[in-house]
Parts: sequence; structure tokens; C-alpha cells
Amino acid sequence: RWLFDQAVCTLYAFCRVLFGLSSLASLTVLSTVCCLKVCYPAYGRCWDVRFSHGHAAGLLLAVWAYALAFAAAPLARWGSYGPEPYGTACCITWEPSSTEATLYILALLICCYLLPCLLILASYALILWTVWASHRALRRH
Repeated sequence: RWLFDQAVCTLYAFCRVLFGLSSLASLTVLSTVCCLKVCYPAYGRCWDVRFSHGHAAGLLLAVWAYALAFAAAPLARWGSYGPEPYGTACCITWEPSSTEATLYILALLICCYLLPCLLILASYALILWTVWASHRALRRH
């Protein structure tokens, strides 16, 4: 069973959600940047824009703001944190107790899981297709 009080449960669950979402969002950003660099190498050159420390810092800030917004939502009563079904750890309360909780769970599913996973899959599929097409073009010449 969970050994601590509700405040520690909430903090524990908040940290789990925050770090999990930031991890998936970071992977999404990395795959997208890789896709742009491999598949569209001229991207940004027409405006003489280079990927710089400022771009990286901006992307990191966006990733953490995105994760923080969804992790903090249950603290603002959009969804909730509580013990897991087995009672040994805490996480998001997956059983919807209200319309708001249902909307939070759907928003998490779509915005924090499905869309990032689809972007990652599309990015790597486009990279593989680009490499395959360039390899095929090299063999022809």
C-alpha cells in the first residue's frame, strides 16, 4: 500500500507525469529535427537561418512548458492524482469521476500520446524513405 499521505502521493504522481511527458515530447522534437535535417537539408537556408543554441533552448523550453501544462492540470482540478489500483504508487486517476476528468484523460491520450507517437513514426518513416530514395538514385547513376 502507499505509505505516505495524499500530499506526497500528489507530488510523486506529478513528477512521474511531468518527467514522462517531457521525455516523450523530447523524443518527438528530436525526431522532427532529425527529419528536417535529413529530408529537407535546404530548410532554413533560404532565410540564412541556422540551428543554434537559441533554437535548442527554445525547443527545450517548449517541451518543458508543454509537459508542465499537462502535469499541472490535475493540480488545477482538471483530472486528479491518486493511488494506483494496486495502491503501491500514485499516478493519474484513470477512472473518470466527472466530465472534466474524462476530457483530461482524452486530452492526454490525444495530445500527449497519439500525436507524439504519430509524429515520431512519420518522421522516421520519412527519413527511411529519403535514405532509400537517395540510395536508389545513387545506384541509377
